[in-house]
Amino acid sequence: MNVQEALEIVSQTHSGMVRSHNEDSVFYDASCGLVVLADGMGGYNAGEVASGITVSLMSTEIKRRLESVRPEEKDSTSGEDIGVVLLRENVQKANASIFSASQSQPQYAGMGTTVVAGLFYDNRVAVAHVGDSRMYRLRGEAFEAITRDHSLLQEQIDGGMISKEDARSSKNKNLVTRAVGIDAEVAAEVNVYEVQVGDIYLLCSDGLNDMVEDEEIGATLQMLQSNLPLAASQLIELANDNGGRDNVSVILVKVKGEFAVPSGWLAKFMSWFRN
Repeated sequence: MNVQEALEIVSQTHSGMVRSHNEDSVFYDASCGLVVLADGMGGYNAGEVASGITVSLMSTEIKRRLESVRPEEKDSTSGEDIGVVLLRENVQKANASIFSASQSQPQYAGMGTTVVAGLFYDNRVAVAHVGDSRMYRLRGEAFEAITRDHSLLQEQIDGGMISKEDARSSKNKNLVTRAVGIDAEVAAEVNVYEVQVGDIYLLCSDGLNDMVEDEEIGATLQMLQSNLPLAASQLIELANDNGGRDNVSVILVKVKGEFAVPSGWLAKFMSWFRN
């Protein structure tokens, strides 16, 4: 089964109940297993510009490169999967583009964005993120975040300065310690996870998890996992019902089958057949 047949992907985004415009940007393409979500920040419409640059550049560049390389191949320099390298390099390209625009155009000064992106290949997903946009995984009855926020609040939790319970009411929720476009360089955190048939992956902006507790997000996905469009609508509705203080965006990816790359004699046969 190829990756497009193996994955079901849906996405929804909403400006929320308070903001007049939406600074989130989302993209997905099941044919290459790529999903990208960015949550912009900055005055006027600058956040929208930053998130748009990130999603547009990453999607265009990664899709272009995947026409000539396979994500499971090893990079000759680092030894990492090409998919990992593509995610990391293109977050940096987006960072450079946004930083340059903010330096040269006063109306864009200080703009930036968070980002979370996934590339599904060979029964794996490579996940890159910067900031506090998240990826969660529902596997069976276990629901957990597989990204760790780059935020002051997360650092306080990690340092034992505040409990997870107290963190829910903290005023420091939106203070990120890392973002795309703020500085000349940014380090995307990239990890690779094995996927299983039946897994559901949720990418979201903090407009969801700031408004809805993880337990309720997980319970909603568990209940509606057979209807991804309804699950996405319900998650956004929950955020808005709880105040909708920010834009809220979700991408849901359900793994319907295995998409391992053929190996050995089968790989040689498939390569001959393609040629």
